[in-house]
Amino acid sequence: MKELTVPEMRPMNEPMIHRIVMTAFVVFVVLAAIPFVPGAEIGFALLLLFGSQAAPLVYLGMVGALILSFAIARLVPATALARFLDWLGLAKAAAFVSEMNNAAPNDSVEKLSMIVPPPLGRRLHRYRHLLLAAALNTPGNSLLGGGGGLAFFAGASRLYSFSTYLAVVLCAVAPVPLFFYFA
Repeated sequence: MKELTVPEMRPMNEPMIHRIVMTAFVVFVVLAAIPFVPGAEIGFALLLLFGSQAAPLVYLGMVGALILSFAIARLVPATALARFLDWLGLAKAAAFVSEMNNAAPNDSVEKLSMIVPPPLGRRLHRYRHLLLAAALNTPGNSLLGGGGGLAFFAGASRLYSFSTYLAVVLCAVAPVPLFFYFA
């Protein structure tokens, strides 16, 4: 498959190969940022296909995709998100987003913590960074929206500052590319 998709390496083909790689990288980042698109699986397939040489690009691509999804969620106003959820027929979710938007920041954290029993809710809020890292690495997280969906929810919830979110993502994405890089 590699021989079919990548032309033979020759000095005259280098600009074309560079364009192919960069275009594929941008497409990978954009696709992985979309909720419910299995970006991690695409990255894993790239690692299996190209080996350790692709590990740095896959790592940077997944980190870029998760940051892109997080940033887009931060830019989308909560009222627009509530209208979209209502349009999808998710009336309870739309009402919850509207309620969270109208609440004070401290009250919104309490409301999020109260979705589950209070002792567990407070613990989940306290360890939300570890919870996000675990969710990003859990097989089957595509049921929750995949990495792009989880990143979008993290950005829309406003529970994570950009710096702490970036630190979580840098650590959470690293294990598989590092394994392929050093194996």
